[in-house]
Amino acid sequence: MEISVKAKPEAITLDTDKTALIVVDMQNAFCKPGGMMDYFGNFNEEVTNRVLSVCQRLVAVLRQNGIPIFYLRMSYGLEVDASLGSESPFYWKEKGLEAIRRNPELAGRFLTPSTRDVEIIDELKPEPGDTIIDKSRFSGFVRTQLDAALRDAGIKHLLFAGLYTNVCVESTLRDAFFHEYFPVLVSDGCGNIGPEYLQKATEWNVQFVFGWVTTSENLIKSLK
Repeated sequence: MEISVKAKPEAITLDTDKTALIVVDMQNAFCKPGGMMDYFGNFNEEVTNRVLSVCQRLVAVLRQNGIPIFYLRMSYGLEVDASLGSESPFYWKEKGLEAIRRNPELAGRFLTPSTRDVEIIDELKPEPGDTIIDKSRFSGFVRTQLDAALRDAGIKHLLFAGLYTNVCVESTLRDAFFHEYFPVLVSDGCGNIGPEYLQKATEWNVQFVFGWVTTSENLIKSLK
């Protein structure tokens, strides 16, 4: 089924049989007290709750319309990705790895496989048929099977929601554009880290360069 969704810079036509929702990093590390962002003093409960509320509605409506859900989650550890050593710039810039480097006793606490930090929050718990992709970089396309899984499913259009707008959401969305997908940012379904103007900056980048920007209301209205 084809639907026309009101968006910026212009409406975009989506084939629902070739559309998927990418839910980015809605996991305990970023969404819950006691997680990694809370440890660093960057946990914003107001933003998180707003994004969660929109994501819950989006996931429910899209599932009802047969649109597949792909969950991305950050997960790293030297035993999983040996490239996360000192020769990688990610090793020096990612906050969890930086903290572990400065305080070795924190090893295994942040975004470590099979820990609470990595798990998708209970409020958005994946269901059978959903796809979970673990990533060790900000972009969900780097060193993962995301592209292969999307192509196997015949996906052409990608809807983006989750955290953080100006980091992992934007990084993955840009790579989606470079992989020849049509990316659509659901602006109210995303939340930024840092000053509020960074949210607007990503929306501008997407609208004028990398894709389209819509709202959950516009998307759901089109589906109905």
